Amino acid sequence: MSVPLLSLRHVETWYGRIQALRGISIDVLEGGITTVLGSNGAGKTTILNTVAGVLDDQPEKGTIELAGSKINGLETEKIVASGIGYVPEGRQVFAELTVMENLEVGAYLRRDRKMKDDLEWVLGTFPILRQRSSQLAGTLSGGEQQMLAIGRALMTRPRLLMMDEPSLGLSPLLVARMFEAIVQVNERGVTILLVEQNARKALEIASFGYVIEDGRVVASGTSAELQANDDVREFYLGLKNDQLMADAQRWKRKKRWR
Repeated sequence: MSVPLLSLRHVETWYGRIQALRGISIDVLEGGITTVLGSNGAGKTTILNTVAGVLDDQPEKGTIELAGSKINGLETEKIVASGIGYVPEGRQVFAELTVMENLEVGAYLRRDRKMKDDLEWVLGTFPILRQRSSQLAGTLSGGEQQMLAIGRALMTRPRLLMMDEPSLGLSPLLVARMFEAIVQVNERGVTILLVEQNARKALEIASFGYVIEDGRVVASGTSAELQANDDVREFYLGLKNDQLMADAQRWKRKKRWR
């Protein structure tokens, strides 16, 4: 039976006077892919930023544990060293460094002898990075930069990889390739927490999911359960059936989640 690798309990995060997370509790099971769905501004990215420790003095309340050890309150560098990799939205590669230098930066905290093996695995997973190894990262296409951002995070040898909108702005062909790569990474034993606007694709590869609205969990379940949920189907998958309500009633249904 899978056990939680990452657990958030009653987490509250604030941006100044604005409360972004309102008592969030989620589990990310070890060895699986967990996805977080929600509309823009729902709090999805805030969850990842809170776990990664990139928000000063946050979370204000609640606990975050990795493999049973509390990590909230730690510096980001120590959180990375504990086994969490993070691919933020927007790729954020080091534009003036080469592809290879970006990958080497990802391993800067490591002192083990498996870095070369991991580098070969990353280059095997994303062959285009091998071809572009001496090219400046800023000259890569958007899809190539996203692959590089993932590869750099993998060079930290994470137990948990958090990804924020990895398919954003990519062509349909590259979106399909990106999700294939996510599955390959997971099959290698890396647990994944995936924030993704493409709910359909996310639920195809995830084993479990949460729906976030207004900083709260409003629905959760296995991928199959969420795909069968009428609210999720209509609000996030764009599917309707004859039993679903008219527009005014739909608005009331969505409002109750907030």
